[in-house]
Amino acid sequence: MAELLSESLGLPSDYLSNIECMKSEALACLYYPKCPEPAKTLGTPKHSDTTFLTLLMQDSTGGLQVLHDDHWIDVPPVHGALIANIGDLMQIISNDKFISVEHRVVAQPVGPRISVACFFSPSVRAAAKPFAPIKELLSDENPAIYREFMFREYYEHYKTKGDHVGSALLRFKIR
Repeated sequence: MAELLSESLGLPSDYLSNIECMKSEALACLYYPKCPEPAKTLGTPKHSDTTFLTLLMQDSTGGLQVLHDDHWIDVPPVHGALIANIGDLMQIISNDKFISVEHRVVAQPVGPRISVACFFSPSVRAAAKPFAPIKELLSDENPAIYREFMFREYYEHYKTKGDHVGSALLRFKIR
C-alpha cells in the first residue's frame, strides 16, 4: 500500500516506506452485538482515523457509514474486500492530496457485526521527527496547508480529549 500511495502522489514508490510513516501496526478486532433498538444507539460515533492508513475487513452485516456532502452513506460489505481509510496524518503530509474520511458504525438489528481493523502509524524513529507536508509536493502554486509539528503534540491532542475528540486537522492548519 505504501508503494501505491507513494506513486499516486507522484513520488518514488519507496518514498513513504523510507520515511517509516506506516511502519507500526495496531490490530483491533471489533464486535458489535445485535441491537434490538438500533435507532436508540450508535455503534461507534463519527470520527476520522488519527493514523496514516487503516485497512478494515468487515463481515456481511454492514453498518459502516462514511460522511459525504453532509450525508451518511452506507458502505456495503463486499466479501473478501478490504476497505482502505486514509487517516488524518496522511492528509497532513500529502497536503490534502489525500483526504481522511469521517465515518461511523451504526448499530444493526441483526448480528453480531464483526470487523478487523489494522491501523498504520509511524515507527518510533519516525515519530521522533517533525511532521509536515512532504516538501516535494509543495510549490508556489501549492503552498503548505499544515504547519510542522511533533508526533507527541499530535498524540497529546487526542489523549487529552478522550473519546470526544474531533479531527485534529484544524489544529495543525496554517492560519
